[in-house]
Amino acid sequence: MSQATNQSWGGRFSEPTDAFVARFTASVTFDQRLARQDIQGSIAHATMLAGVGVLTEDERDAIINGLNDIQGEIERGEFNWSVPLEDVHMNIEARLTEKIGVTGKKLHTGRSRNDQVATDIRLFMRDEIDVIEGELKRLREGMIELADREAETIMPGFTHLQTAQPVTFGHHLLAWQEMLARDHERLLDCRKRVNVMPLGAAALAGTTYPIDRHVSAELLGFDRPAENSLDAVSDRDFAIEFTSFASILLMHLSRMSEELVLWTSAQFNFIDLPDRFCTGSSIMPQKKNPDVPELVRGKTGRVYGHLMALLTLMKSQPLAYNKDNQEDKEPLFDAVDTVRDCLKAFADMVPAIEPKKASMYEAARRGFSTATDLADYLVRKGVAFRDAHEIVGQSVAYGLKSEKDLSEMSLDELKQFSDTIEQDVFEVLTLEGSVAARNHIGGTAPNQVRAAAQRAREALGALKAGA
Repeated sequence: MSQATNQSWGGRFSEPTDAFVARFTASVTFDQRLARQDIQGSIAHATMLAGVGVLTEDERDAIINGLNDIQGEIERGEFNWSVPLEDVHMNIEARLTEKIGVTGKKLHTGRSRNDQVATDIRLFMRDEIDVIEGELKRLREGMIELADREAETIMPGFTHLQTAQPVTFGHHLLAWQEMLARDHERLLDCRKRVNVMPLGAAALAGTTYPIDRHVSAELLGFDRPAENSLDAVSDRDFAIEFTSFASILLMHLSRMSEELVLWTSAQFNFIDLPDRFCTGSSIMPQKKNPDVPELVRGKTGRVYGHLMALLTLMKSQPLAYNKDNQEDKEPLFDAVDTVRDCLKAFADMVPAIEPKKASMYEAARRGFSTATDLADYLVRKGVAFRDAHEIVGQSVAYGLKSEKDLSEMSLDELKQFSDTIEQDVFEVLTLEGSVAARNHIGGTAPNQVRAAAQRAREALGALKAGA
């Protein structure tokens, strides 16, 4: 370490860094979160260096034992983080040298902080993706089971937030599940590109030492070393890809949240959320506010912001590493935390949703939700669809004036619009008949909903098995 500057890189400098600049450029306040991964990478690096003869076995063992001791200090809250040492890497290396002497300075042989931090972030992201995937699986499992139980619970389906056709609550939940299934695929696909090792790229051009990057990759559980040293240290595509996944996932959770907020309102009264997921009002004692879905809906914007921040961060950087890349961590860390917490909240909450079946059924009866079924009935009787559409439109206009649903009209009332209508029309005007009639894959018939739930369950099980 340079005596003039008190920095590991200060040999060519004649004066210390300005105190404000030292604070401004330091990252240890947030990148200390990478300590476990930094130590993990250093242990693998030391092991590899000993394997190729750059370190002795005694030096390797001293480094590994020292790093393990430091890990313990960090976990116990005994480690003294220093801003003048700039980052997590130099803090750990300085402490290692303090503990084991000059051998600690040999750890950095054949690597740079550029490939070190790139490796740390990928190790961190791999760990966090695995945790997030676990929460995503748990949410999907709970959603599938609830959908299976509610396969026959009739509710209105909407377009333009207007009553359109009757569906079932189970069918609606499986629509949510389809969104999450795509998100799950995106997450697993992202993990493949995260799991590539930059270590060994050094500053930007590799190293003259006889390192074995395949050994390091195997020790750290990476699929392979990165192919190009310039790209390895400067690539942050994996971070952008994760925040892209996170943005799409939060968009889906926000859509679900919007419906949950609507459905818990007195105006809809479709579901009840357990008290543990809600809060009250400081002034209105009757209030039960759906705070969890509201917060998830609100947090979506911050994740969108992190995606735009990372895209903007990278858009003008020449190869290879630039100090700009220090700005990748805080948005990435916050995106990870936000996604993990939102998924945990939903995975706990969704299976506990209690549908108010009577309210849902009554809402489905309003708004002429079986009008399309009446048009289809007429087509099956030989009426051209456009003519059938006109007939049903007249029937609905009559219903609005008489304040009667189609199913509440008499046969004589319906026949005034078409002599084709017979007594059997009432079989298709019931909500149960309407739902059951869409008896095809992806349809609303309860048996189709249960079959779809089983397919989703099997697909999720295949993911668990690594298929």
